[in-house]
Amino acid sequence: MKYQDCAETLQADDGPDLAGEHRLAAANINPATGLATDYLNHFNEAIMLLEMLASCPDCRADFLGWRPMSYREHFAASRFTSRALAIAAYDAADAGRRGCLDALAGTMTAVLEATRAAMGADMPPETAVAFAGCAVALLKPLVARAGAVINGEDATDSAEPASPQTVVDSLMKRA
Repeated sequence: MKYQDCAETLQADDGPDLAGEHRLAAANINPATGLATDYLNHFNEAIMLLEMLASCPDCRADFLGWRPMSYREHFAASRFTSRALAIAAYDAADAGRRGCLDALAGTMTAVLEATRAAMGADMPPETAVAFAGCAVALLKPLVARAGAVINGEDATDSAEPASPQTVVDSLMKRA
């Protein structure tokens, strides 16, 4: 599913009917969607490293060490105290909403992996900083959109590129 195709799903979705809404809310899991914004920390960490490149060139090695993780992988590996609940709620979440989030995560991952691949050790520091800025400019709206999906908002915008490859192509043209 492409995240642009999510408008009807997001507008029609009443969220999962999970028992224990208070338990979900206490665990920072949106009770209406069954999704947790903690997953976005995985992407925000990479964005922060890219933003820091200009003032801290050593962050480049940390960014190059970043590896993609699915929603389930992120929570399974995290210290999030309610990680099992987060995974169970994700599995019970509306498939359309989950698909929207997964499509956005796939696009963000594609941008970050393309950035890592292009930003090898031989890229001059000033070029790496400029390239990182282009990647951040593409990633921040995607993170905001993913947050909107997690929080149960209609997060579609037809002006966004249609596929991860389109976004990566845009990154390469900007750099």
